[in-house]
Amino acid sequence: MITNPTTTIMQLLNTHNAVRARHRLPPLKWNAKLANYAKFYANKRRGDCALVHSDSNYGENIFWGKGNGWKPADAVAAWAAQEAYYNYKSNTCMAGKDCLHYTQIVWRSTQSVGCAKIKCGNGDTYVVCEYYPHGNTIGQRPY
Repeated sequence: MITNPTTTIMQLLNTHNAVRARHRLPPLKWNAKLANYAKFYANKRRGDCALVHSDSNYGENIFWGKGNGWKPADAVAAWAAQEAYYNYKSNTCMAGKDCLHYTQIVWRSTQSVGCAKIKCGNGDTYVVCEYYPHGNTIGQRPY
């Protein structure tokens, strides 16, 4: 588990909000209820580390990394890197690429985030972030 929760929360918020700031979007706030749900769901996946989404009505990003050297900000950076696959003009992802993790981060109406990081049974890293209100509404642009 994470040894310093305050540092981890700030790392997660700062990384999310740096991505949002590039598009002049309001910063996200930390939400303990979302973090508790993220922890609950991550613990359900501890045995398999599967990149399977929960059935909540929150927006959700999931990260899996081999080994235990991953920081929470690494997960956010991986999701943010999908910006390269997003075309704002057509509001689509590049063919064969995923950009929905990125668009969730920069969804204008999303106000809060809560995340959890666990070590899976095999020693790998698993990070889940929950967002409220959720983004990625079909037919709408993120910002």
